[in-house]
Amino acid sequence: MSVRIGISPIAWQNDDLPELTAAYTMEQALREARSIGYTGVERGRRMPQDTEGLRAYLETNDIALCGGWCSGNLMKNTVAEEIEAVRQQVEQFVALDAPCLVYAECSNTVQGDIGTPVNNRPRLSPAEIRSYGAKLSELAKWMADQGMVLAYHHHMGSMIESQQDIDALMAGSSDEVTLLYDTGHLQFGGADVLGTLDRWGERVRHVHFKDVRPEITAIIRDRNQSFLDAVIAGAFTVPGDPEGCIDFQSVTDALRKMDYRGWIVVEAEQDPAKAQPYEYSRMGYRHIVDICSRSGLSIEV
Repeated sequence: MSVRIGISPIAWQNDDLPELTAAYTMEQALREARSIGYTGVERGRRMPQDTEGLRAYLETNDIALCGGWCSGNLMKNTVAEEIEAVRQQVEQFVALDAPCLVYAECSNTVQGDIGTPVNNRPRLSPAEIRSYGAKLSELAKWMADQGMVLAYHHHMGSMIESQQDIDALMAGSSDEVTLLYDTGHLQFGGADVLGTLDRWGERVRHVHFKDVRPEITAIIRDRNQSFLDAVIAGAFTVPGDPEGCIDFQSVTDALRKMDYRGWIVVEAEQDPAKAQPYEYSRMGYRHIVDICSRSGLSIEV
């Protein structure tokens, strides 16, 4: 059994808050990530957008494409319209041998609006989520036919955030809709971190290891602040940070028991003035290597 360890470049290059990371470059992100030991990186907006340009960019930095974000609009679009909207990214990810496309519904999310409290996110009934899941299943089946996995990202500020939301989406969709299992968004969203893996482990095809600082997430909730306020305040951090609260050893043990063989991706957006990207990314990598060793998971390098 083996896993691969990747990273999102968001600690060096934050797409939602570019001014936060203005002193850093994407080239620095990839160079430092690879020097730490990460073998994959998720796609960022400041990477080349054309397929051959992105391929050369990744090869120059000796790093693989281990997924990437896709802003979905399936609540507004028909399935046919959404297929055309994502077709180019799907074709690119297939060509570059990415393990999945990280899909999240963004037509009604508040995650990128610093003026809207995260508590004011859109909320759907279980029946409405199941109806959405039926459309999502059609999209995911089309992607599977193209050779690409749709990994749905439950995300703070979006309509799929809580445990109830996740359960309704998984129950209301086909097996082609896989789950991006994100520890930090589960914890911040009040979901059951280990219980979600127990319940939906067979649908998990991609994993984000992200920790949270619980005192900060509590303040964000209590003060009715936004998701971006949470990022700036330091709600998120890497595995291994003593200020975090998630038991990553138990999560990794559970992944070992379910025979998980995919990517474990560190994603922890922080203010680099408070959390230097190289140091924190190295902290996260070393912690994952340690807990994988304890769990009996080998790491492909």
